[in-house]
Amino acid sequence: MSSIPTTKAPATVERKTRPFGIRDKVGYMFGDFGNDFTFILQSTFFMIFYTNVVGITAAHVGVLLLVARIFDAFTDVIMGIIVDRFPNKHAGYKFKRWIKWIAIPVAVASALMYMSFVADFDSYTAKVVWMTATYFLWGSICYSAVNIPYGSMASVISADPDERAHLSVWRSTGGTLANIVISSVLPLVVYVTNEAGVSILSGERMQWAAIVCSILAVVCYAFCYKLVEERVIEDPNAEKKQVGIGKMLASVVSNRALLGLIVAALCLLLSMMFLSGMLGYLFLEYYGDGRLQSPASFFGLVPSLVLIVLSPWFAKKFGKAETGIAAMVIAGVVLIAAYFLQISNPIVWIVFYSVAMFCIAIFNYLIWAFITDVIDHQEVTTGSRDDGTVYAVYSWSRKLGQALAGFLIGASLTWVGFDSALASTGGAQSQAALDGVYALANLVPGIGCIIVALALFFLYPLKKKKVEENVAILAARRGE
Repeated sequence: MSSIPTTKAPATVERKTRPFGIRDKVGYMFGDFGNDFTFILQSTFFMIFYTNVVGITAAHVGVLLLVARIFDAFTDVIMGIIVDRFPNKHAGYKFKRWIKWIAIPVAVASALMYMSFVADFDSYTAKVVWMTATYFLWGSICYSAVNIPYGSMASVISADPDERAHLSVWRSTGGTLANIVISSVLPLVVYVTNEAGVSILSGERMQWAAIVCSILAVVCYAFCYKLVEERVIEDPNAEKKQVGIGKMLASVVSNRALLGLIVAALCLLLSMMFLSGMLGYLFLEYYGDGRLQSPASFFGLVPSLVLIVLSPWFAKKFGKAETGIAAMVIAGVVLIAAYFLQISNPIVWIVFYSVAMFCIAIFNYLIWAFITDVIDHQEVTTGSRDDGTVYAVYSWSRKLGQALAGFLIGASLTWVGFDSALASTGGAQSQAALDGVYALANLVPGIGCIIVALALFFLYPLKKKKVEENVAILAARRGE
């Protein structure tokens, strides 16, 4: 057992309300369903919309994604501090109130990114300005304002680590369902064949698809707000000591568990988003049919729905970190093997892709429970939870991984000779560019998966035994 004394004053208590149950799981699932109607839409179609429809070079889009995520280092952490310190008169509404306030603004901001009339601007600069302004409005302001409190809320819905594992799985299920709709259904809608018989992305169809996704996001947020209960609240009888922001941030960033998870999450998002972002280019350019992205996404996502049962069992029996390490090693090996095999048949490649995605999903279904373990570890070691701030720092690392993926996609496509001006007219790419697209879609995410496993093994300290120790310490404190 840990040597940390259990007599330390508790920062939190459990509020008496209805028992944790299926209502909370389904409600939390709808929250990520809502998030991913804008997040997955952006990671899947933003780059290809602005290169192939609007005509902006891939490198310029990539630079935007990287700069925006660096900026988010400030906006995310500021939002986390606001969530932790904003006055709250009603116990149990510290986090969910933000979902009600920001649901509509984030949906509107998302839709604005895909307006087809931008392609008709005469000025290239005007196109870049629209792309930049709408992306910052969505990602750096509105999405941060809804995602930080939503993600932090998992740590207060239940104090039980097994119940939190279920929340993580149901959250990931919501993301998977949104991903199925966006990655499997939307390609059938937004890709058309031009007069020359070439598969292209339709700007007008993309615009209306984005508007529909925004409406669905608001509906999902409403379900989340109505169904979820916050149970772990600040102890109303505890002495209120406002720790300085600098000291609080120092304690957060010195949390070894958080730092280890940040490295793993950054590499995970880099791998996932790079693979997701390259998928459209792979099928549209290398295999010659953008509509193939639909069955690939379907078979890469639907099998993972069984993890709603399997992932909590894996976590309870083997530990979350241990399960994640094994799954990411297998995913990396499969993708690297696909690169060396140089698969010319798209159906065979989809089989390899589906296996890799299933393994990635095993870890991804549990990853939200990792951050609640880290928040517990923060309370054990410092006596303060700082839910919003801890989650904000972690969320930024995920965004940074996404941004690096976007930047690397843009830079790498330019490096292998991809011509966005030619793509916007439906022209064929050079063979060197096509071979480069195939290499980028397999080798980079494969290596990234292996790095995730190494980060969890060597850097992340909260293996199964340590998590159980922390839970026992907090239970003893609250009991006293």
